[in-house]
Amino acid sequence: MIARRRCGLFILHGALLATLFVALFVALFATLAATAYPLAAQEKSKVIIDQDCAGPGGTDMQAVLAIVNSPKADVLGITVVTGDGWRDEEVQHTLRLLEIIGHTDIPVVPGAVFPIVNSKESTARWEKLYGKVVYQGAWNYGKPVHGPFEVPPLPEGAPTTKAASEDAAHFLIRMVHKYPHQVTIYAGGPLMNLALAQMIDPDFASLAKELIVMGGSIRPDTDDPEFATTPRREFNFWLDPESSSNVFHAPWPRIVVTTVDISVKTNMDKNIIAEIARGATPSARYVAQYAQPGYLWDELAAAAWLDPSIITKTTNLYMDISVDHGPSYGDTLVWKPGTQPGLGEQLVVVQEDLDKEKFYKEFIELMRGPVPDRK
Repeated sequence: MIARRRCGLFILHGALLATLFVALFVALFATLAATAYPLAAQEKSKVIIDQDCAGPGGTDMQAVLAIVNSPKADVLGITVVTGDGWRDEEVQHTLRLLEIIGHTDIPVVPGAVFPIVNSKESTARWEKLYGKVVYQGAWNYGKPVHGPFEVPPLPEGAPTTKAASEDAAHFLIRMVHKYPHQVTIYAGGPLMNLALAQMIDPDFASLAKELIVMGGSIRPDTDDPEFATTPRREFNFWLDPESSSNVFHAPWPRIVVTTVDISVKTNMDKNIIAEIARGATPSARYVAQYAQPGYLWDELAAAAWLDPSIITKTTNLYMDISVDHGPSYGDTLVWKPGTQPGLGEQLVVVQEDLDKEKFYKEFIELMRGPVPDRK
C-alpha cells in the first residue's frame, strides 16, 4: 500500500516537473522572440546613392555623408553622374571622400557623362530665343570651368583608390536583380543613369523598393534669381529633360520628391557649420573645412529618407518634365489626381514642409557622427 502511494507521488512529482519544464521553455522562447524582433526591425535599408558628386564639400558630398554615416543605411554603391560637375572629376572627389572617412569598401561606379539630347551648345542656341539659364552645372560653373574629361587638382588631395570598372546603369540593374524589391535608389543629381538603366532593362524600376529624388520646382516662395522668374525650372530635371521624363514614366513602386519649394526653407549657415566643426571625426573635419553657406538641397532629401518624421506635410501629385523644345523645355509639370493627361505619368509623394529644428539637429549629428561599421 505504502509502495503504491510512493509510486503515485513519484508519478505526480514527475508530471509537475514536466509541466514546469514546458512552461519555462515557452517563457524562454517568448523572451528570445521578443528580443529578436527589435533586432530584425533595425535591419539596415539597402540603398544606392546616385549623385552628381561635385566637391569637395557642398550639398552633393554632404548628402553622401548623411547616408553613409547613418547606421540605418547599407550603402551598396555610389553611382556618379555629370551634373554640378563633370563625371570624371566627381568620381575623383567621391573616391577621396571615402578614403578620408575610411570607407573605401563602398564601390564608386562611373555613370553618364552627357544628357541624351540636351547639350551645352543646344542650350546656348535656346538661350538666344528664350533667355538665359542662370545655373548650368558643369557647363558654366566650376573651380575652374573645364572640359568633360579634364580633372583639375583636387583641394582635398588626389585619391589612390580606383573606381569600379562596371558602368552605373548595369550596376544599378545588377543590384535590383540581386536584391529584388529591397533597394532604395536615392537620386540627388540629374537622372541619366536611371534612365539608361530603365532603357536597358524595362524591369529595373519595378524591381527597386522605391525612388527618392531631389529635383523639380513647382511654386517656390523665394526671391532667388535662379527661380524668381522661372519657378518651374530646376537643374537636376532640366539638364536632361528626356531622361527625367523617362524616369517619371517608369513603374517605380513608390516615388518621393524633395523639390526646390521645400529645399529653400533650409539654410546651411555659419552656426550649423560651427556646430559640425565641434566634431572630432574625419567627416566633421571634412565638412567644416569645405562647407559653404546655402540651401541644404540634397541633404534634406537624404535625411528625410532616413527619418521621414522630419517632413510634416506632403501632397500626392502626378509629375512629368517638359520635353517640348520651346520655352518650357525642362520645366517641372504637375497635376492633381484626376487632372493628369494619362500618358503614363506616375503619382509621386511631394514633400511640402518640414520640422526645421529636427532636421538641423539630425543633419549635424550625421555630419559629426562616426561612420558606422558596415561589416
